[in-house]
Amino acid sequence: MLSSRDIKTSNTRSSSRAIPGGKMTAEHTPHGEKSGLAATALAAMGVVFGDIGTSPLYTVKEVFAGHHPLPVTADNVLGILSLVFWALTITVSLKYVIFIMRADNKGEGGIMALTALALRTANASPRILWMMSALGIFGAALFYGDAVITPAMSVLSAIEGLEVVTPLLTPYVLPITVSILILLFLFQRHGTAAVGALFGPLMMFWFATLGALGLWNVIQYPSVLAAINPWYAIAFVIKHQGVAFLALGSVVLAITGGEALYADMGHFGRRAIKWAWFAFVFPLLYLNYLGQGALILNDPKAIENPFFLMAPSELLLIPLVIMATIATVIASQAVISGAFSLTSQAMQLGYCPRIRIKFTSEREKGQIYVPNINWLLLLAVIIVVLGFKSSTNLASAYGIAVTLTMMIDTILAFVVVRALWKWSWPRAALFLVFFVVVDFAFFSANVIKIFDGGWFPLALGFSVFALLSTWRLGRRLLYEKLQQDSIPLDAFLVSLADGGPHRVDGTGIFLTASPEGVPRALLHNLYHNKVLHERVVLLNVVTEDVPHVPEGDSVCIETLGEGFSRVFVRYGFKDDPDVPRIMELCAEQGLRFDMMETSFFLGRETVVTMPISRRVRMAYWRQILFTWMFRNADPATAFFKIPPNRVVELGAQVELA
Repeated sequence: MLSSRDIKTSNTRSSSRAIPGGKMTAEHTPHGEKSGLAATALAAMGVVFGDIGTSPLYTVKEVFAGHHPLPVTADNVLGILSLVFWALTITVSLKYVIFIMRADNKGEGGIMALTALALRTANASPRILWMMSALGIFGAALFYGDAVITPAMSVLSAIEGLEVVTPLLTPYVLPITVSILILLFLFQRHGTAAVGALFGPLMMFWFATLGALGLWNVIQYPSVLAAINPWYAIAFVIKHQGVAFLALGSVVLAITGGEALYADMGHFGRRAIKWAWFAFVFPLLYLNYLGQGALILNDPKAIENPFFLMAPSELLLIPLVIMATIATVIASQAVISGAFSLTSQAMQLGYCPRIRIKFTSEREKGQIYVPNINWLLLLAVIIVVLGFKSSTNLASAYGIAVTLTMMIDTILAFVVVRALWKWSWPRAALFLVFFVVVDFAFFSANVIKIFDGGWFPLALGFSVFALLSTWRLGRRLLYEKLQQDSIPLDAFLVSLADGGPHRVDGTGIFLTASPEGVPRALLHNLYHNKVLHERVVLLNVVTEDVPHVPEGDSVCIETLGEGFSRVFVRYGFKDDPDVPRIMELCAEQGLRFDMMETSFFLGRETVVTMPISRRVRMAYWRQILFTWMFRNADPATAFFKIPPNRVVELGAQVELA
């Protein structure tokens, strides 16, 4: 299906997030160091920790009042709090911050970056490479399921705080939630730079509030601090094996968003994220969990909504609901921006057809808006909110996609530490076994949620995986078919030397995927118009497996003779293709263009579905899906920013044999 060359790299949550307030890439790290590590860590709080920072809204509640509620006893509360602490410690702190964040691809992180590193394994068999690439693509596809569940779960759990204020507001929870989500998605087309500067300070205040609420309640019941002792977790699991297994399905909610630390590493750098996590976020986050545990030990009835009932006064409930809503909107914004970024990178890497992208900032190309994805996400989120109706019901759907992605991360990281870091087999095996056991425990505990709603993110993930893999396979078969009908460029140039067709004034630029062959559009132009331009440029654009390619290294020009030139253009997977800018760079190297005398020739193929009775390399349902995607893809003119009035399209029908 996919080769090691097919899969480049990208970052998502599992792949990447566009920064709401601006983009701090690895290239910006020196500037970040000048402005101070603390400032960079503060900016990271507005993006990196949004999801995991809103988990206290529902985690403890789901353990003791969810679909499989635990009795509120001292042993159970301390056991759960101990599990939460060690889940955060092992999975987030040890696995992601200490180990996996060291596996960066030119400063970028995320499951696709990890996949690209794993695919660089020397002497690996094609089957192994295929399996690793498929795992990476599937992990990225699962992100879209998370991008739907996270806004719904987070905002709904925050608005449910109104029920704590007064039960009279219960009927308004769903309408208010849907209204906030609609406003959030409507706002996307305007960009997030205006509010982005506030995200970091707001989330810093949010975490400070979490810590203050936790500390207030811990003071009332200080013995809850004993939960840090791992014996309480071990004793709970030994004593209540079946119940503990079910409880893990809710405990995992505390670490959802943990993989974002790795995915967003390229924006802020490993050091800033590590510093923010250990020095500020982790202590305050867990202090809040301890506070909720202390509260329900003092008053078991508080389990109805322990987070909001931690407030020392009823007068603070409304401000706390507002603050929680803001925090969940920020967390949702990061996920939505991540879906836009992942889609853009998938297009660059050839896993997704071209669709319209708008850039919402003249300075930051990381700030993008993808209308089609935005409205599809909004529709899916509203359906989820109205279908599940409460955060308790949504908790059944939340976690399974995240835990599966985490397990894929561990498997790919094992390949990296063994093949690239040259760890010995015993050391690498210990790494794999330790983390896979933890990941599998969480994943298996979430498997039982499949029939209660967990099927939704899995179904969405499999659907996106089918789209991505089908498009990539179809494009590869289409490329091979076009190559069969092509002729070698060298032989073509020799034929021109012996007297070729009539040459006309101007420049003809032909986009080609194969620099060694004659573009199909050029052959069609010769066949129908019987002429060639005085100057012909073959433009080959390649996306590299690095985030950015410096402009000075992005263009290479080769003079071929007979008026022909070949231009090689290299982009990083986070760069923005721009043909007019390419022409400016070519001019700096001596190849100048007059736009009014330049025509761009593009091939426009029409894919014809093959009959079921014929032996084909692509399943019939994939053919139908690929044909539909191909017909609805945006033209290359918009993707490459080619002036539409300078474009000539030459089409042909192609069968994917």
